[in-house]
Amino acid sequence: MKNLQLRFEKGRIYTYIGEVLVSVNPYQELPLYGPEAIAKYQGRELYERPPHLYAVANAAYKAMKRRSRDTCIVISGESGAGKTEASKHIMQYIAAVTNPSQRAEVERVKDVLLKSTCVLEAFGNARTNRNHNSSRFGKYMDINFDFKGDPVGGHIHSYLLEKSRVLKQHVGERNFHAFYQLLRGSDDQELQGLHLERNPAVYNFTRQGAGLSMGVHNALDSDEKSHQAVMEAMRIIGFSPEEVESIHRILAAILHLGNIEFVETEENGPQKGGLAVAEEALVDYVAKLTATPRDLVLRTLLARTVASGGRELIEKGHTVAEASYARDACAKAVYQRLFEWVVDRINGIMEPRGRDPRRDGKDTVIGVLDIYGFEVFPVNSFEQFCINYCNEKLQQLFIQLILKQEQEEYEREGIAWQSIEYFNNATIVELVERPHRGILAVLDEACSTAGPITDRIFLQTLDTHHRHHPHYSSRQLCPTDKTMEFGRDFRIKHYAGDVTYSVEGFIDKNRDSLFQDFKRLLYNSADPTLRAMWPDGQQDITEVTKRPLTAGTLFKNSMVALVENLASKEPFYVRCIKPNEDKVAGRLDEAHCRHQVAYLGLLENVRVRRAGFASRQPYPRFLLRYKMTCEYTWPNHLLGSDKEAVSALLEQHGLQGDVAFGHSKLFIRSPRTLVTLEQSRARLIPIIVLLLQKAWRGTLARWRCRRLRAIYTIMRWFRRHKVRAHLVELQRRFQAARQPPLYGRDLVWPPPPAVLQPFQDTCHVLFSRWRARQLVKNIPPSDMTQIKAKVAAMGALQGLRQDWGCQRAWARDYLSSDTDNPTASHLFAEQLKALREKDGFGSVLFSSHVRKVNRFRKSRDRALLLTDRHLYKLEPGRQYRVMRAVPLDAVTGLSVTSGRDQLVVLHAQGYDDLVVCLHRSQPPLDNRIGELVGMLAAHCQGEGRTLEVRVSDCIPLSQRGARRLISVEPRPEQPEPDFKCSRGAFTLLWPSH
Repeated sequence: MKNLQLRFEKGRIYTYIGEVLVSVNPYQELPLYGPEAIAKYQGRELYERPPHLYAVANAAYKAMKRRSRDTCIVISGESGAGKTEASKHIMQYIAAVTNPSQRAEVERVKDVLLKSTCVLEAFGNARTNRNHNSSRFGKYMDINFDFKGDPVGGHIHSYLLEKSRVLKQHVGERNFHAFYQLLRGSDDQELQGLHLERNPAVYNFTRQGAGLSMGVHNALDSDEKSHQAVMEAMRIIGFSPEEVESIHRILAAILHLGNIEFVETEENGPQKGGLAVAEEALVDYVAKLTATPRDLVLRTLLARTVASGGRELIEKGHTVAEASYARDACAKAVYQRLFEWVVDRINGIMEPRGRDPRRDGKDTVIGVLDIYGFEVFPVNSFEQFCINYCNEKLQQLFIQLILKQEQEEYEREGIAWQSIEYFNNATIVELVERPHRGILAVLDEACSTAGPITDRIFLQTLDTHHRHHPHYSSRQLCPTDKTMEFGRDFRIKHYAGDVTYSVEGFIDKNRDSLFQDFKRLLYNSADPTLRAMWPDGQQDITEVTKRPLTAGTLFKNSMVALVENLASKEPFYVRCIKPNEDKVAGRLDEAHCRHQVAYLGLLENVRVRRAGFASRQPYPRFLLRYKMTCEYTWPNHLLGSDKEAVSALLEQHGLQGDVAFGHSKLFIRSPRTLVTLEQSRARLIPIIVLLLQKAWRGTLARWRCRRLRAIYTIMRWFRRHKVRAHLVELQRRFQAARQPPLYGRDLVWPPPPAVLQPFQDTCHVLFSRWRARQLVKNIPPSDMTQIKAKVAAMGALQGLRQDWGCQRAWARDYLSSDTDNPTASHLFAEQLKALREKDGFGSVLFSSHVRKVNRFRKSRDRALLLTDRHLYKLEPGRQYRVMRAVPLDAVTGLSVTSGRDQLVVLHAQGYDDLVVCLHRSQPPLDNRIGELVGMLAAHCQGEGRTLEVRVSDCIPLSQRGARRLISVEPRPEQPEPDFKCSRGAFTLLWPSH
């Protein structure tokens, strides 16, 4: 106590007893939480950092992840000690340290886990005299983790909602938060639709707490903020807008139901005696909000239907007291079903999706238990009895796991141990749950007995059965004890102190009966959400059903299942202490805290931890984890037993003085011993992992190599097959290629395999050259000059000019031809002879009459002679006198158009460009441009130089330094080709017919 008080005064609200964390509620915000604090505790051992909730959460998470063990965190303490806040911080830590890969599904589960607390607090928590945010239900949450340690789902178990709080509360207490949040947080339009007023004092169920706030702050707007937070949480969790609407309608219906009052009608009235509702508008509201017929709601409130022995239905009217009881039972049941539906809805969203243990591995679990604390009120009823029984069961589990099992294990393992006395509350648990004679069994018997069994008779039966029990007493057994009343009170000496219970209402609350009429009414609602809450309403009134289990039996069964569940997991404990009764920050009431320390068993826990060993592990498990740290045990030991191997391992590390050897387990006194081993193991794990990776990667590489070899072998043989098949097909198709005159021109080449594509391309070229050779070798030598010229023309003009005269024979020297020049061919022959003697040329490449235009924009008829030495411009009117001679070496290129016109521009280096149009041909307008281009290009190729041939419909030219353009204009009415000059440009007028 001195240590707790000293630490509390310095703001250190957490203290360790071994691995048990003691938490003192500070009743104020402290800078102990957040991302920085989480990073400080993440991955650390328990003793490496100051005591903290994050350290316990980290230890539970590491134990779950390292050893694949299910763990649980049991948070216990009396009401107002801070259990709910502790569970929130644990959930925040787990959410913060998981999902480093940011998987969307894991983030979704984490959001639901965190936000579910807000929703459950709204519907399951209320303000009491001992706690402003007291959990009026028990909650145990299982969080499922995958093999990576990320949360993949969860499940919430709720226990014994205190539904009687819906009807009435003690002075200074409130109803459940959800009612006040609805009234104060909803907008005016929504309240109008629910027929509600914002003032909670208007309604019987919320009048008691109308002037109280939900939190430690005095501002009443905390309900409004909480309402917005709950709405946001429900949206994130996955509640649909229609479901949220239904929840609000159900809450509003409960409030209206509480305001319904019943009055007896006079016998002379229209109903001739009976019962009526004082304010029938409330019935209309309830019917509308529950989507049920108004007449059926009124009939259900005023009467009940029972089945007689002959299966006939009889309607039995209620008295005012019976109707009020039925109304209250309905309100409690509707709220309980609403709460259970909300829990089930959250569970449905949190359930792990698509998990297959055979594929994904077994999920591990961390359980977090946040359940009601021990309660003592001025008047303690059935709910406090169940809550305190729950705390007795958990205390018994704590005693078994921490104290009793500890001592029994030392005795079983043969370890020297000094026995420690402790209070075993098994006898109190047995007093409550013993079959046939326990308090719950007697209460069930009273509920099932026909006849007028009252609470007083139930108390007398308890006195008869337990008059000699050391932990039970009543006024009948102790007449001098005036703190109890005759026929009403009994007292149980709990581990946490004596509690006096009033038996008034025990039988009704345990029986928890609700008329079947209400169940059928709500089952037939048009609201699907409300209808889903009442599946038992589909039973017919005449059906004979088994008597349902009582509330006490259901709670006892759930407690037994909870304890079995917790006992199967590795436990971590948080023991919460309430420093004072006034909920004041910074004040620790020593007497009040000393009482809690005593009944929480912390003193015995300290004694056990001092006397014993902090950790113990079976030899095989210890070896399995740490054998790699010793040369004698890795990979497998050859010693006589696992115990000897463990001894050798510890001797090598020098840790044998801090351990004790049991029959089947190793006991370790100091946590530092385990940390030393863990650090040695952590250094070796990367080396072992690399070894395993090396072996596995080598295996994978060998598998891949063998597969590749097989693949390449198959590919090699398949390629050979494809090559052979392709060559055979080529040989078959080209057998007749030598037959003239086509020489295989029409043969289709088969598509080759990809590997033979280059080979086939080469073969295609060789075949084309061979075929060309076969065709060319039959051509006479006299035609070879023309063939070479046509090939040169094709290379220069094909694809650029539409027609270039390749289909006709090329005569070349048209001025010497009697056909083209019948009147002056002999004159041209004489001039040609004179030029040959003068210039010594060898052959005439081309000659023709032309129409030319000069730089003075004058067009004249001239003759063009192209020899292998010169380019001559002749004047036909003067016996073909030479007007201009250009050395053929100076001719650099020529330009033609893409049409059928005969325009040609000859370009010569150092000379003006010569612009001519071939004409006066036979037949008229014969296409001879290709012949001129071909002859000149073939000659230049023979001399080893290139001739630039340009094809353009707008040809640029140069005459005495002036740049001009020439184009062609087709004219149907033009008789002969001629040139037109305008604005420094030439146009050839070409007869288009």
